[in-house]
Amino acid sequence: MKNIILHINKAFDHRIRLGIMSILMVNEYADFNTLKELLGATDGNLASHTKSLEKVDFIKVEKQFIGRKPNTKYYATELGKQEFKKHIEALEKLIKNK
Repeated sequence: MKNIILHINKAFDHRIRLGIMSILMVNEYADFNTLKELLGATDGNLASHTKSLEKVDFIKVEKQFIGRKPNTKYYATELGKQEFKKHIEALEKLIKNK
């Protein structure tokens, strides 16, 4: 019997990380406030989850100042996109497998 959960990636276990990647898969980038608003996350919660995804090279972070305000943008890396697609495909197979 083949392992149906082989490509389910632990990095996407949490709903916030799943949400971050979902947003970045359909947008070129998203800034911190946009992610926070769309996901209903606190600053600290979002920061820790983006850090987790950055640590495994699934997202890249670009920090800059606009005027005097800091602005942080997040982008999905090619590796992140590939791994997220594998993860979603594995979930679909798991759901279809009865």
